[in-house]
Amino acid sequence: MEVVPVVVPDPGPGEAVVRVQACGVCHTDLHYREGGINDEFPFLLGHEAAGVVESVGEGVEDLSPGDYVILNWRAVCGRCRACKRGRPWYCFATHNAKQKMTLEDGTELSPALGIGAFAEKTLVAAGQCTKVDPAASPAAAGLLGCGVMAGLGAAINTGQVGRGDSVAVIGCGGVGNAAVVGSRLAGAGTIIAVDVDDRKLATAQRLGATHTVNSREVDAVEAIRGLTGGNGADVVIEAVGRPETYRQAFYARDLAGTVVLVGVPTPEMKLELPLLDVFGRGGALKSSWYGDCLPERDFPMLIDLYLQGRLDLDAFVSETVPLDGVEEAFARMQRGEVLRSVVVF
Repeated sequence: MEVVPVVVPDPGPGEAVVRVQACGVCHTDLHYREGGINDEFPFLLGHEAAGVVESVGEGVEDLSPGDYVILNWRAVCGRCRACKRGRPWYCFATHNAKQKMTLEDGTELSPALGIGAFAEKTLVAAGQCTKVDPAASPAAAGLLGCGVMAGLGAAINTGQVGRGDSVAVIGCGGVGNAAVVGSRLAGAGTIIAVDVDDRKLATAQRLGATHTVNSREVDAVEAIRGLTGGNGADVVIEAVGRPETYRQAFYARDLAGTVVLVGVPTPEMKLELPLLDVFGRGGALKSSWYGDCLPERDFPMLIDLYLQGRLDLDAFVSETVPLDGVEEAFARMQRGEVLRSVVVF
């Protein structure tokens, strides 16, 4: 990575330019950098951001300069079959800005998830801007733009965790620990955090886990069953994205329980399960895209909870760094030293 000047065009129809105030360093950005998502180099990384609208293009009616916004990477279209069926969080035609940001020599940039917020300003589709209360810290609020929303939504929206439910979360990085918080918010009675790193388990406990399991030391499935009366958890959230941890999630749920996959696998990964077990155990096997969130519904509500002191988004901000500190932040993330490093402008 390198820090270079970027040309941001004036917003066209349906577009907005946002002055970025803070942007989280997300594992998805690392996937982009390593070519794990596509090969459309050069990338403008960064997508987990909050800032202030600087200008809007023609036809933008519900957004104005000065609005404080969280950027989202799923601007719903309102017209596809999912939207028309009243399920806009599944929108099949989400959109980005049509114009491209460029280098000074005219080379077009590929913005990460259509946002590209490791920059002082970025060009996005107006629908990617969700207005929230400006009292919220940009470093904390921006995390709802991806990882924290993914974990919270995996519990609340996809897993539909209810009062008194037992929940196990496998993988306690930023997304997994957000699932712990979401389970607590939803009223779960038992929340079991599973990881191989005692530091992450300690963080999960601070955020609301009632039990922790180090799966390097004990069998995770047996441990989860032992903590749930021998039955398994009502909801198991897999926040790693690997076949072996998914199998743990599958066998650690109660009969007719729910497995939620929110960890992102790589293209070559394969999963094999006995079909009889899939049939015989019943329940639901779900994947969670962006926590199945609807930004205009979920972001303002969660920011209100944050400002009321009921959702500790600040706990996810491990450190703030300058723009030229992203590479070091990637290294700390890979070593498991942080929940989130946040670039602050």
